[in-house]
Amino acid sequence: MIRKILIANRGEIALRIVRACRELGIRTLAVYSEADEQSLHVQLADEAICIGPAAGNESYLRADRILSAAEVADVDAIHPGYGFLSENAEFAEQCESCNITFIGPKSETISQMGDKAKARETVANAGVPIIPGSEGALENDIIATKFAQKIGFPVIIKAVAGGGGRGMRIAHNAVTFAKEFQSARLEATKAFGNGSLYIEKYLANPRHIEFQILADRHGSVIHLGERDCSVQRRHQKVIEESPSPFLDKSLRNRMGKAAIKAAIASEYINAGTVEFLVDEKGKFYFIEMNTRIQVEHGVTEEATGIDLIKEQIQIASGNRLSMAQKEVVMAKHAIECRICAENPAMGFIPSPGRIGLYYAPGGHGVRVDSHVYGGYTVSPHYDSMICKLISYGRTRKIALDRMYRALSEYIIRGIDTNIEFLKAVILDPAFRQGEATTSYVEEFLSRAPKDLFDKKNQE
Repeated sequence: MIRKILIANRGEIALRIVRACRELGIRTLAVYSEADEQSLHVQLADEAICIGPAAGNESYLRADRILSAAEVADVDAIHPGYGFLSENAEFAEQCESCNITFIGPKSETISQMGDKAKARETVANAGVPIIPGSEGALENDIIATKFAQKIGFPVIIKAVAGGGGRGMRIAHNAVTFAKEFQSARLEATKAFGNGSLYIEKYLANPRHIEFQILADRHGSVIHLGERDCSVQRRHQKVIEESPSPFLDKSLRNRMGKAAIKAAIASEYINAGTVEFLVDEKGKFYFIEMNTRIQVEHGVTEEATGIDLIKEQIQIASGNRLSMAQKEVVMAKHAIECRICAENPAMGFIPSPGRIGLYYAPGGHGVRVDSHVYGGYTVSPHYDSMICKLISYGRTRKIALDRMYRALSEYIIRGIDTNIEFLKAVILDPAFRQGEATTSYVEEFLSRAPKDLFDKKNQE
C-alpha cells in the first residue's frame, strides 16, 4: 500500500485528495506556490513545500521542482489531480523513471489518448462510433478547406493537443473557414505549444454526455454511469448531473459498453472519462478521453456512493477494483454547479480579490467542495472556480430543489460570483424539463432579463 502521496495540484481538488488520504491512513505532502501559502490543503496536509512563485509555469507546471520535492520528502506516489500536469505524458514518464507511482494511467496511454487524432483512430478500430472527420492533423488551411467541403459544413476545428475549449472554432462555410483555421492554430500554439489541428463534422445542439470508467491492473474495466455536461459556456462546463435526464436504459447500456471498449482499446488503468456527443435521435459519437480525474467527479460519487479518489489510490497500489459492474447502481440523482469568482453582468469577467464574509450552505443532500474561506484571497493567476456545490436526492426534482435552496443560502462577499446566474438557470423551465443542449447557455442568456444578475451576494 502507498504510504505517502505528493499532491501536485492546488485548490479544492488538492483538499479533496488530502481528505481521501487521511481516511486511508496515508500521509500527504502538499506542494504550493507563493500565492497558495494560506490555502486549506497546505494547512491540512502532513507536510508542505513551496515550489515557486504564483504563476503556474513557475510552480505547478514545473515538473522538475515537483519531483525534487518528492525526492526530498521521500514520497511513494504523486496524485496530479486535474489540470496542470495531470495529462502530461512526459511528467508521468518521469515519475515512472524515478520509481514514483503516478496515480493515473500509463504515460503511453496519456500520450495516445491526449492526441485527439490518435484517440479517434484507437476507438474507431475498437468499434466505437466517431464523428466524421479528418484522419489526423491537417497541414494547412487549403488542405483543410477541401476536406471540410468534402464532409460538408458546418465543421468544428480542434487542436490535436487541445482541451478546455481552447484551439476550437466553428466554421459554417468556406468563406470563413480559413480565418477560423488560422485563429485556432494561433490559440493552440499559445496554449499547448502545438498548433496542429484536425476537423470534424459539427453537430448542432447535441447533448454532451461523459462516462466515468475505472480500470485496474488485473484486467477489470467498469463504468460508473454517465454525467450530462451539456450546460456549457464557451465549451466550459457550468452544470453537470448524473444520471442524464435524456438517456434511457437502453442508450445508457450501449454508451457504457462503448466507453469500456474505448478504455480496453487504450489499455487504460485507473480513473478516466470517455466523452460523447449525442444527437436528438440518440445517436452518439466519441469526442475524446480525459486521462485523469474530472472536476465533476463528485457528481458520480454522490449518485453511486463510490469514492473515486480512494479507488484511484487503491488501483495505483495494485489492488483490484472494489466492485463489479453489476454492483454499480445510480441510487440517487446528483447535480453540480461550479461557483466561480466572476461577474456575469460584465460578460463573466473574472473577479479575483479578498473574500470578506463567507458562509457555505449545508443541510441534508448538500455537498460543498471548496478551498476558500472568509479572509481568503482569490488569486488572478488561476482558474476562477472557487467551489463545486453538489446537491443530491432520490429524484431529479429533489436534487434541483435542494440546489436552489443551497445557492440561496450561499453568502460570499468581497468578490463577484456567478451564484445569481446559476439560481436563474436552476429555475428555468427548459433546464428543469431536461431540455438543455450544448447551446442552452447562449440561448438562455439571449432571453434573460437585464436585471437577472442582481448582486444579492455582494457587498
